[in-house]
Amino acid sequence: MVDTPTADTPREPDITHVNPADGGTWFGHPRQLARLFTTEMWERFGYYGMRALLTLYLTKHFVFGDREATGLYGGYTALVYLTPLVGGYLADQYLGSKRAVKFGAIIMALGYLLLCFGGETAKPYATIANQRYEIQVEDQADSEVRYLVDGASRLKIKGNDDGTVSLLGTDGSVARTVEKGGFEAGAERSSFYVTIMLLALCMISVGNGFFKPNISTMVGELYAQGDKRRDAGFTIFYMGINLGSLFSQLLCPFLAVAFGWWAGFGLAAIGMLFSWTLIQFDGGKLNGYGEPPVRSGPDRALGIYAAALIGIPLFYLLFVNLMNAEPPVPGSGIIGYIASLSLMGKLLFGTFLVSVPGILIWSLVNGDRREFQMMLAAMVLIVFNVVFWTLFEQAGSSLTLFADRNTDLSVFGLFSISAGQTQFFNAFFIVALAPVMSIMWTKLAAHGMEPSIPVKFGIALIGVGVGFLFLVWGASMVGPTFKVGIWWLAGLYFIHSFAELCISPVGLSMITKLSIARVVGLMMGVWFLSISVAQYVAGVVAQVASVETVGGQVTNLKVSLDTYAGVFWTIGLVSAGIGVVLLLVSPLIKRWMHGVQ
Repeated sequence: MVDTPTADTPREPDITHVNPADGGTWFGHPRQLARLFTTEMWERFGYYGMRALLTLYLTKHFVFGDREATGLYGGYTALVYLTPLVGGYLADQYLGSKRAVKFGAIIMALGYLLLCFGGETAKPYATIANQRYEIQVEDQADSEVRYLVDGASRLKIKGNDDGTVSLLGTDGSVARTVEKGGFEAGAERSSFYVTIMLLALCMISVGNGFFKPNISTMVGELYAQGDKRRDAGFTIFYMGINLGSLFSQLLCPFLAVAFGWWAGFGLAAIGMLFSWTLIQFDGGKLNGYGEPPVRSGPDRALGIYAAALIGIPLFYLLFVNLMNAEPPVPGSGIIGYIASLSLMGKLLFGTFLVSVPGILIWSLVNGDRREFQMMLAAMVLIVFNVVFWTLFEQAGSSLTLFADRNTDLSVFGLFSISAGQTQFFNAFFIVALAPVMSIMWTKLAAHGMEPSIPVKFGIALIGVGVGFLFLVWGASMVGPTFKVGIWWLAGLYFIHSFAELCISPVGLSMITKLSIARVVGLMMGVWFLSISVAQYVAGVVAQVASVETVGGQVTNLKVSLDTYAGVFWTIGLVSAGIGVVLLLVSPLIKRWMHGVQ
C-alpha cells in the first residue's frame, strides 16, 4: 500500500508545551498513540473497503466499459494522493493537524454515504448496424448470461476468438454473426446518479487530503526530538493501516454481494464515522497535540473549509473531462498520446516533467557538488518509484477485473470469495511479512550486508514484474474454463507484498535525508506527486488491458484471458528489466548519496 507513514516526516511540530514521556503509556509508548492508531485503523477500514468495490461497482452497477471504469479509477486514486500536499500545507500554516483531521474525516464519511445512493442498475443495450437492441441478463448457475432481444427472439451473445460476435438461438445454433467491431455495447444509466457517484469521489478526495498527512503528523508530535521510541511508534501505527484494510477488504465486498452495493459502501461509511468520532470526542486525551499554530489576526478555518468545499465541483469537472477523453489516434506517437490526455493527465504530467529538471537545475546553481549529487540520486529514485507504483496499483483495477472474470475464486472447494475480497491478500501478506523482513534487514545490517536503498528499489521493481510473470505462468495452464486457481492470484500478491516492503518504508525517509534542507518540503511534494502520477498512469495501463464487455460481463473468457496474459507478460518483463537496469547503476547512485542509508 502506498500510504506508508514514516518517522522521518520533514515537518517537526513544536512540542515544547508538553512532555510526551509524562503520563501513562501504551505498550511503552505515549497513551495517545492508542487513540491515533485506532483512528487511522478505522479510516483505512473505510478507504480500502470502498476501494475494493469501486472498479466492480463501475463495471457492474453503472455498466461502464473497462476503459471508462479503469480510467476513472486511476484519476480518483491520483487525486487521493495529490490532495495531501494541499491539506498538509493548510494544517501546518493555519488549521493545525487535529482540526484538519476532523474536517477530512467528516467529508470522507459523507462521501462514502453518498456512494450508497446509486439508483437502479444501468440497463445494457447493443447497437448493430445503427439499430439498437435490448440486452437481458439472466443468472445461470454461478454466472450471468447475456441475451439480445430481437423482436420475439432471445439470442444468446457469444464472443468469438476472432473478434466477431455470434448470436445463438435456443437450440445453440448460430442465428447471426456480427463482424468484428460491428457489435457496440452500451448502457442506459441515470445521469443524476452518475453525478452523485462522481461528487462522492470528489468529496473523498478532498477529505483524504486533510486527513491523511495530518494524522501522521500528530503521531510525530507524541515524541520529543531524539526519542528512540519514535520509529517503533510509527511501526505500530503502520499496523493500524493494514489491520483496517485487512478486515474491510473482506467485509465490505461480502456485504456488497449479500445485500447490495449500498451495504458495502455503508460499512465503509460507518468505519469512517468511527474514525471521526474517536478524534472529535477525545475526552481531552489529545489536548496539546495537533493544535493550530500561533498566528495573529482572525481564524481562517471557516474560509479554508469553504474553499475546500468549492474544490468539490472543480474536481467534478476534472472527472467529467477524464471520462470524455478520447483515446489517442493509432500511430500518432507520443505527441498524439500527450494531446489525447485528459486535463487531469496534462496537469499531472506537466507539473512532474517541469518540477524534476527544474529542481535539479536549482540544486546545481544553489548547492555544492555533494548536494547536487544527492538531489540527483533522489530524483532518479523518484522516477523509478513512478514505475513501481504504476504496476503495483493494478490491484484495484485490472487485477480485480481479472479476479472477477478469469479466476476460480473457490477456496479448497469449501467456499468462494468475491473478486473484491481478493485485495485482502496484500494486507494479509504485509502484516505477515513486515516483522520477518524487519528482522532480516536488521540481521543483514549487523553483518554489513543490508542492501542499499537503490538496490532495494531495484529488487522491488524486479519483484513486481515477477509477480505478473507468475500469474501469466498460471494462466498458461488453465483448463476449458479459462480460469486460473485463486492461489495463482494469491502468489502474485505475496510477491508484490514482498516488493512493496522493499520500497515503501524507505521512500519518504530517503527523500528527507537526500534533500537540501531549504527544499525538503518541495521534494516531499514531488515524491507525493510521483505517486499521484503513478496512480493516473496505472489507470492508463489498465485501459490497455480492457476487454470488450456486454452489460459488464465478457462474452468470451478465452479472449479475456489472452488479453490480460498479454498485458501482464509485457509489463512483467518491462518492470523486471527496469529493475535489473537499476541494480546495474545502483553503485553510481549509491556514490551520489554520499553515505546516506
